[in-house]
Amino acid sequence: MSAGYSPSYDNDKSVLAFRGIPISELKNHGILQALTTEANEWEPRVVSTEVVRAQEEWEAVDTIQPETGSQANSEQPGQLISFSEALQHFQTVDLSSFKKRIQPTIRRTGLAALRHYLFGPPKLHQGLREERDLVLTIAQCGLDSQDPVHGRVLQTIYKKLTGSKFDCALHGDHWEDLGFQGANPATDLRGAGFLALLHLLYLVMDSKTLLMAQEIFRLSRHHIQQFPFCLMSVNITHIAIQALREECLSRECNRQQKVIPVVNSFYAATFLHLAHVWRTQRKTISDSSFVLKDLEVLAKKSPRRLLKTLELYLARVSKGQASLLGAQKCCGPEAPPFKDLTFTGRSDLQPHSS
Repeated sequence: MSAGYSPSYDNDKSVLAFRGIPISELKNHGILQALTTEANEWEPRVVSTEVVRAQEEWEAVDTIQPETGSQANSEQPGQLISFSEALQHFQTVDLSSFKKRIQPTIRRTGLAALRHYLFGPPKLHQGLREERDLVLTIAQCGLDSQDPVHGRVLQTIYKKLTGSKFDCALHGDHWEDLGFQGANPATDLRGAGFLALLHLLYLVMDSKTLLMAQEIFRLSRHHIQQFPFCLMSVNITHIAIQALREECLSRECNRQQKVIPVVNSFYAATFLHLAHVWRTQRKTISDSSFVLKDLEVLAKKSPRRLLKTLELYLARVSKGQASLLGAQKCCGPEAPPFKDLTFTGRSDLQPHSS
C-alpha cells in the first residue's frame, strides 16, 4: 500500500476505514468486491418513500454528461469554441488586475535607447496600443479550470489535434500525449499565460492553419525526432510576446492596422519555420534549446520574411502542393522541399554532443 494513504482502525478494530484511496486501488485490494458482497447480504427492514423515489429518478436517467476536471461543463457541453469567441471572452471580463503587471515595451537606456531611436523599428500607432495591451494582458492570465470558457479552449485543442469527439478531463496523463510536461497544462504556461492556449486554439481552428498544425503534431510524435508539441508552442508564443514588446512587429501592425492577427500569424510562421528546420536538419530533442535560441534571433530580425513564407506555404497547401511531411515524396527524392518557398535561412547551430 502506498505511502499516500494508510488504513486506520476504529476502537474495536471491527471496521476498516480507508481515507483518500483511489478507486483503482480499491479494486486492486478487492475492497470494492468485499463491500459489494456485504451489501448484497444486507437487506433493509424498511424502505422509505424517499429511497424509492430516488431510485426511480436514477433509473429514469438516460445518459450522464461527462465531467471536465472537477466541474461538469454544463454550458454548451461538448461544443468546440472558436478563436473569436474565446477572444471575446477576454475582451468582456475584468482584466484590470492583470493589466497592471504588463510592460508594453522594453525599457532601453543609454546607447541602446539612442540606437533604437535612430535605427530601430517605428513605434506602434497610438490607436493600436490598446489592442497590444490586451495581448500582453492575456499573457498574464493563467488557466482557470473553473472557468467554462477556459475548459472549452482546452477541450477544443485536444479534440482537433487527436480527432477525438469526446470530452476529456482537464487534468490527466492524456495531456502529456499532446506535449505538456505533466497532467496539468496550467503548469507549462509560465511566461506566456493563456495567450499560449489562444495561439494553439488559433492554429487548430483556422481552416488555413489546421493542416499545418496536424502535420507539426505528427512530426512531434516521430519515433526519432519527437518533441513536446504543446511545450514547444508555448516557447514560440513567448518569442511572439518578446517580439511584440521589442516593437519588432510594430511596422507590420501599423501596415495592417491590426495587432492580434499579426501576432497570430507571426506565431504560426515561427512555428512553421521551426518545423521546417526540425525536419530538414533532422533535429532531435537534444537540439531544442539551440534551435529555439536561433529561432528567436531570426524571428525578431526578419518577421516580415517569416510572414511571407507562411503566406506562400498556406497558398500552396490550399492547392495541395506543399506538405511538411510529404514534401520530399511529392517533389521527388532529389528535389528540395518547398522548392518555390524562400525560408529565412538555416540555424547556425554549433556541433555538440547530446
